[in-house]
Amino acid sequence: MRLAVAPDRCEDAALAHRLAADLDDPAGGVLAGDGDGGATVEARGAELLTQLLLKRGWDRDEPWTTFHRTLSDPVEERGLRVETIEPDRAEVWVAVHWSAFRGSVCTDADRCRTVGRWLTMAGGPFYGDARSLALFDENDDAVAVAAVWSAGPGRPGLLEPMGVHHGHRGRGYGTAVTLAAAATLRDLGSSSAGVCVQSSNLGAMATYVSAGFTPSGEVTDLRRGPR
Repeated sequence: MRLAVAPDRCEDAALAHRLAADLDDPAGGVLAGDGDGGATVEARGAELLTQLLLKRGWDRDEPWTTFHRTLSDPVEERGLRVETIEPDRAEVWVAVHWSAFRGSVCTDADRCRTVGRWLTMAGGPFYGDARSLALFDENDDAVAVAAVWSAGPGRPGLLEPMGVHHGHRGRGYGTAVTLAAAATLRDLGSSSAGVCVQSSNLGAMATYVSAGFTPSGEVTDLRRGPR
């Protein structure tokens, strides 16, 4: 579960105890677990809730690093074509995303199922201020993808996810599509761009730095092990 607590309620003891009790109770159905009782919670900034879950036996999970780039100035370009993917081109985005995160060929069944999920996402209430981008190389092959989510003019925007096709890595396409994503958020009026990546993913860490993002301190999710 990914959740956020309003800044003025982060130290609300009653709220934190209620959330901790609900999250820690598999029978309550909020987090039923992954078959062995395990579950993961992202609650960054909610320090009181975090401490309560740790006292209940939860552990800190794998560390992540947050990155941030202000968008007050124009974002540089890399000269490659970038396309905003519409529903009729969903297969292009899905194929690159599948390769980037799974490293395997996307079968017809996989493609049909995953395109359906993309279309469901794109038809949802939060996608109106979001964009799915694809980067094309000199041969006009789609080589990298990213999605950006705007919270409105003057507010921070999110870059999530970003991936490079498994067969096109090591050529700077990750940096190029990240720059395109930041530029798109700026065009949408975002004040800054943020992204969070597993600290162990050194390639992604280097990509965001090369695209002008500044790393902040590590954060961790919370993990409840098997019971």
